[in-house]
Amino acid sequence: MSDVPEGTQAHRAEARRTAAMRAAVLTVSDSRTPETDESGRYLREALAAAGHAVQAHDLLPNDEGRVRARLEEWLARGDLDLVVITGGTGLGSRDRTIEVVRPLLEKELPGFGELFRMLGFQEQVGPAAMLSRATAGSARGVFVVSLPGSRAACELAMTRLILPEAPHAIRELRR
Repeated sequence: MSDVPEGTQAHRAEARRTAAMRAAVLTVSDSRTPETDESGRYLREALAAAGHAVQAHDLLPNDEGRVRARLEEWLARGDLDLVVITGGTGLGSRDRTIEVVRPLLEKELPGFGELFRMLGFQEQVGPAAMLSRATAGSARGVFVVSLPGSRAACELAMTRLILPEAPHAIRELRR
């Protein structure tokens, strides 16, 4: 992007020179199994293909207590740069991932959700994009991203937002 300011370009270039991201992937779903978890599998494979290390992954039901406990465990590890969560971001009565994630965030990045919904509107689902509560932010020095459960949504977020910008975000968290 030629419109990107020089300072941002320099930050991105410096971030790319740093070590690979160390990530964890959590799928939150009442219907997925390890065999049918396409979104979680895609996220792990995309991170690995981009040269990043997936240190942990799990699949949990839509249970606030279990999801919170797993996230708190991962955030306390000290060896993760990125946690990506897929599932539980819609309006359904069991969709409670955001209610777990938001209180853990020290700094929420509203721009992530805004851009994700804009891209979803333009490229995938039209006005249904407004039904997503996807969000991102920082918690205990870790970049945390919460995405819808669909594989297409995960691909969109990973290719257009997370892989291009997460190293820069993590660099900023480490400063």
